[in-house]
Amino acid sequence: MITRQLNILIQLATIDGSLATKERKLIEHIAQVNNKSEDEIKELLNNPKQVTDLEHLTEDERFENLYMVIQLMKIDGQVFKSEISFCEDMAEKLGYSRKVVAELSKNIYSDPAITADRDMLRKKAAKHRV
Repeated sequence: MITRQLNILIQLATIDGSLATKERKLIEHIAQVNNKSEDEIKELLNNPKQVTDLEHLTEDERFENLYMVIQLMKIDGQVFKSEISFCEDMAEKLGYSRKVVAELSKNIYSDPAITADRDMLRKKAAKHRV
């Protein structure tokens, strides 16, 4: 599961043509916290896999994936239209309406050290399930 999440994050992080330092650090941090070796992290960053099978995720996994892509979109302080579109596409693949991205984005901070009220965000996200 973590490999799937990391692949999603890498795809988002590189959608604007580059991998910002803050984006890379967040991806590496998530990988390290989940016991990925340096070699595994390098492989994921150099050769991300296309993400396909998302239907079998639990509600919590769907929400966590959505939360992480929105946070990563905001982490470098620049939000590109292509990143918003990617997040909206991912939201749809995860079973949410595209509008959930704007709704959650208001309460998800670019600094991962600042945690949002996840229960409140889960409730907001649930309203956008399709």
